[in-house]
Amino acid sequence: MENPVKITVVEDEMIIGANIALQLTGLGYAVTGILPRGEEVLEHIKNNQPDIILLDINLSGKLDGIETAQLIHKDYFIPIIYLTANADDAHFDRAKSTRPYAFLSKPFKKLDLQRAVELTINQIQNTQTEKVTNPFVLNDSIFVKHHENMVKVSIQDILYIEADRNYCRIHSKDKEYLLVITLKEIDEKLPDRHFIRVHRSYIVNIAQITEVGSTHVVIARKTIPVSKAFKPELLKRLQTI
Repeated sequence: MENPVKITVVEDEMIIGANIALQLTGLGYAVTGILPRGEEVLEHIKNNQPDIILLDINLSGKLDGIETAQLIHKDYFIPIIYLTANADDAHFDRAKSTRPYAFLSKPFKKLDLQRAVELTINQIQNTQTEKVTNPFVLNDSIFVKHHENMVKVSIQDILYIEADRNYCRIHSKDKEYLLVITLKEIDEKLPDRHFIRVHRSYIVNIAQITEVGSTHVVIARKTIPVSKAFKPELLKRLQTI
């Protein structure tokens, strides 16, 4: 592949991790690293952000795979494929909340691995075909291009906006829209009285906040981190509404 898909393998059994990496390389993918601990993943992806993460649910160490995924998703939008030798209901329900793209039950064959990665890539590509660009902002709504049409998204229905590399994702009550625009650029277009940036990766609709914690806010049951730099302005705005 000219620009191969980059994959990080997180597996505490190094022989298994090395074998998975070897199979992925044989399939034409680029393995950015084999990491045995969840604690190491966040540091690794700061400088080696992959397109996909293969993540063992039952990691040893301070963080298991599901807790690692939750931390990753606070700052990054990276599809995750879970690896597990324990597919009981409790693990599945916890893992499902992190919206993985696939599950692979150990032991798995090379063909199972290949299909899981190909299906994940296909889902990524399908999402990319739905990208919209150049939002047109009015006082009460945002018009975005969706396929061949301009779609009106009511500002009151927007929950929050999340950075996705050089794109951003609008989360509304009914749908998500992926915009070909950075979070900084859309922040400059949005009406200040409705929206506020609370983190390098999040802008929130103030009216949709249901809970304010010391380091987070909650919107539609989604916990959104609040950075120290943005917290004073958030508290000031909340006191004036």
